[in-house]
Amino acid sequence: MASKLSENGIFEGSRLILPEHRDAYLAQEELQRRRGKPVLDEQEMLLIEEAILESYQECRSVTLTVFNPFDDEHIRGVISMIDKPNRRIKLVRAEEDYSWIKLEEITAASL
Repeated sequence: MASKLSENGIFEGSRLILPEHRDAYLAQEELQRRRGKPVLDEQEMLLIEEAILESYQECRSVTLTVFNPFDDEHIRGVISMIDKPNRRIKLVRAEEDYSWIKLEEITAASL
């Protein structure tokens, strides 16, 4: 039998993690998983604008990829309004369900 003084024997059975330390550790892990917003080139911006405009003019359904620091959101609906001064669009998903999306947050669009 090994002595309690050898090979970290004293502290081996007394390891504890306080809930506050665990929460702080998990919060730090979450912050490290954040990612930066991708930079879109001119051609990608034109494709997004064309899809938005076509959805607005023809009342066609469009799928938008909206940036989120942890995971991108894919939202499908019809664009019912374009707010140029505030640079946002109104996307209607269901009859009464809509959301305002900033143009800067859109990373991809497809019809």
